[in-house]
Amino acid sequence: MDDKKIGIASDHAGYQLKEFIIGYLDSKGYDVHDFGCHSEESCDYPDYAHPLAEAIEKGELPRGIAMCGSANGITITLNKHQGIRAAICWEPEIASLARKHNDANVCSMPARFIDRDTAIRIVDTFLSTEFEGGRHQRRIDKIPVSGCGCGK
Repeated sequence: MDDKKIGIASDHAGYQLKEFIIGYLDSKGYDVHDFGCHSEESCDYPDYAHPLAEAIEKGELPRGIAMCGSANGITITLNKHQGIRAAICWEPEIASLARKHNDANVCSMPARFIDRDTAIRIVDTFLSTEFEGGRHQRRIDKIPVSGCGCGK
Protein backbone atom coordinates (compact mmCIF):
# COMPACT_ATOMS: atom_id res chain seq x y z
CA MET A 1 0.00 0.00 0.00
CA ASP A 2 1.12 3.54 -0.71
CA ASP A 3 2.54 5.01 2.50
CA LYS A 4 1.85 8.50 1.16
CA LYS A 5 -1.92 7.92 1.30
CA ILE A 6 -3.75 9.05 4.40
CA GLY A 7 -7.33 9.67 5.49
CA ILE A 8 -8.47 12.55 7.63
CA ALA A 9 -11.72 13.33 9.42
CA SER A 10 -13.08 15.80 11.94
CA ASP A 11 -16.20 17.36 13.32
CA HIS A 12 -16.92 21.09 13.40
CA ALA A 13 -14.63 21.67 16.40
CA GLY A 14 -11.73 20.12 14.51
CA TYR A 15 -12.50 21.64 11.12
CA GLN A 16 -9.94 24.48 11.20
CA LEU A 17 -7.14 22.20 12.39
CA LYS A 18 -8.12 19.56 9.83
CA GLU A 19 -7.89 22.07 7.00
CA PHE A 20 -4.49 23.24 8.28
CA ILE A 21 -3.19 19.64 8.51
CA ILE A 22 -4.47 18.86 5.00
CA GLY A 23 -2.45 21.79 3.66
CA TYR A 24 0.61 20.63 5.56
CA LEU A 25 0.30 17.04 4.32
CA ASP A 26 -0.30 18.22 0.75
CA SER A 27 2.96 20.20 0.95
CA LYS A 28 4.74 16.98 2.02
CA GLY A 29 3.40 15.06 -1.00
CA TYR A 30 0.69 13.07 0.75
CA ASP A 31 -2.44 11.95 -1.07
CA VAL A 32 -4.99 13.09 1.52
CA HIS A 33 -8.50 11.64 1.48
CA ASP A 34 -10.78 14.10 3.30
CA PHE A 35 -13.79 12.37 4.85
CA GLY A 36 -15.14 15.67 6.23
CA CYS A 37 -16.57 17.60 7.81
CA HIS A 38 -16.50 20.47 5.35
CA SER A 39 -17.39 23.52 7.46
CA GLU A 40 -17.62 24.77 11.03
CA GLU A 41 -21.38 24.17 11.06
CA SER A 42 -22.34 21.88 13.93
CA CYS A 43 -22.21 18.23 12.90
CA ASP A 44 -21.82 14.73 14.34
CA TYR A 45 -18.32 13.17 14.42
CA PRO A 46 -19.55 9.58 13.80
CA ASP A 47 -20.69 10.65 10.32
CA TYR A 48 -17.02 11.20 9.40
CA ALA A 49 -15.25 8.74 11.72
CA HIS A 50 -17.05 5.65 10.41
CA PRO A 51 -16.15 6.19 6.72
CA LEU A 52 -12.50 6.85 7.67
CA ALA A 53 -12.39 3.67 9.75
CA GLU A 54 -14.03 1.62 7.01
CA ALA A 55 -11.51 2.80 4.41
CA ILE A 56 -8.63 1.73 6.67
CA GLU A 57 -10.28 -1.62 7.46
CA LYS A 58 -10.81 -2.31 3.75
CA GLY A 59 -7.13 -1.61 3.05
CA GLU A 60 -7.86 1.47 0.95
CA LEU A 61 -5.72 3.60 3.28
CA PRO A 62 -2.89 2.56 5.61
CA ARG A 63 -3.67 5.09 8.36
CA GLY A 64 -5.61 8.18 9.32
CA ILE A 65 -5.74 11.35 11.32
CA ALA A 66 -8.85 12.45 13.19
CA MET A 67 -9.82 15.36 15.39
CA CYS A 68 -12.68 16.75 17.36
CA GLY A 69 -12.77 19.17 20.28
CA SER A 70 -11.38 16.79 22.90
CA ALA A 71 -10.51 13.86 20.58
CA ASN A 72 -12.58 11.61 22.83
CA GLY A 73 -15.78 11.27 20.81
CA ILE A 74 -14.15 10.66 17.45
CA THR A 75 -11.67 8.20 18.99
CA ILE A 76 -14.40 6.24 20.76
CA THR A 77 -16.25 5.98 17.45
CA LEU A 78 -13.17 4.92 15.49
CA ASN A 79 -12.30 2.25 18.04
CA LYS A 80 -15.70 0.58 17.62
CA HIS A 81 -14.20 -0.85 14.42
CA GLN A 82 -12.24 -4.07 15.01
CA GLY A 83 -9.46 -3.08 12.59
CA ILE A 84 -8.83 0.33 14.09
CA ARG A 85 -6.41 1.29 16.81
CA ALA A 86 -7.00 5.01 17.29
CA ALA A 87 -4.94 6.80 19.92
CA ILE A 88 -5.51 10.25 21.40
CA CYS A 89 -2.27 12.16 20.90
CA TRP A 90 -1.81 15.55 22.54
CA GLU A 91 1.97 15.67 22.33
CA PRO A 92 4.59 14.04 20.08
CA GLU A 93 5.81 11.57 22.72
CA ILE A 94 2.31 10.11 23.02
CA ALA A 95 2.15 9.75 19.21
CA SER A 96 5.50 7.97 19.25
CA LEU A 97 4.40 5.51 21.93
CA ALA A 98 1.06 4.95 20.19
CA ARG A 99 2.94 3.82 17.09
CA LYS A 100 5.82 1.95 18.79
CA HIS A 101 3.79 0.05 21.37
CA ASN A 102 0.21 0.01 20.08
CA ASP A 103 0.66 0.03 16.29
CA ALA A 104 -1.95 2.81 16.22
CA ASN A 105 -3.33 3.33 12.72
CA VAL A 106 -5.25 6.51 13.53
CA CYS A 107 -3.86 9.53 15.34
CA SER A 108 -6.63 11.49 17.07
CA MET A 109 -5.92 15.03 18.19
CA PRO A 110 -7.84 17.29 20.59
CA ALA A 111 -8.32 20.37 18.39
CA ARG A 112 -9.41 22.65 21.24
CA PHE A 113 -6.33 21.86 23.33
CA ILE A 114 -3.32 21.90 21.00
CA ASP A 115 -1.82 24.58 18.78
CA ARG A 116 -0.83 24.16 15.15
CA ASP A 117 2.88 23.73 15.84
CA THR A 118 2.17 20.93 18.29
CA ALA A 119 -0.21 19.32 15.80
CA ILE A 120 2.49 19.31 13.11
CA ARG A 121 4.99 17.72 15.49
CA ILE A 122 2.40 15.09 16.48
CA VAL A 123 1.59 14.29 12.84
CA ASP A 124 5.27 14.12 11.84
CA THR A 125 6.01 11.80 14.76
CA PHE A 126 3.01 9.59 14.07
CA LEU A 127 3.91 9.23 10.40
CA SER A 128 7.62 8.59 10.92
CA THR A 129 7.52 6.16 13.87
CA GLU A 130 7.51 2.41 13.23
CA PHE A 131 5.80 -0.27 15.30
CA GLU A 132 8.33 -2.17 17.45
CA GLY A 133 6.53 -5.51 17.26
CA GLY A 134 7.88 -8.17 19.62
CA ARG A 135 6.08 -8.29 22.96
CA HIS A 136 3.82 -5.48 21.75
CA GLN A 137 2.50 -7.65 18.91
CA ARG A 138 1.27 -10.22 21.42
CA ARG A 139 -0.77 -7.49 23.09
CA ILE A 140 -2.11 -6.15 19.80
CA ASP A 141 -3.25 -9.67 18.91
CA LYS A 142 -5.39 -9.71 22.08
CA ILE A 143 -7.31 -6.51 21.30
CA PRO A 144 -10.07 -7.85 19.01
CA VAL A 145 -13.15 -8.99 20.92
CA SER A 146 -13.34 -12.33 19.11
CA GLY A 147 -10.40 -14.70 19.35
CA CYS A 148 -8.61 -12.68 22.03
CA GLY A 149 -7.16 -15.78 23.67
CA CYS A 150 -8.08 -14.36 27.06
CA GLY A 151 -10.33 -17.25 28.09
CA LYS A 152 -13.59 -15.30 27.85
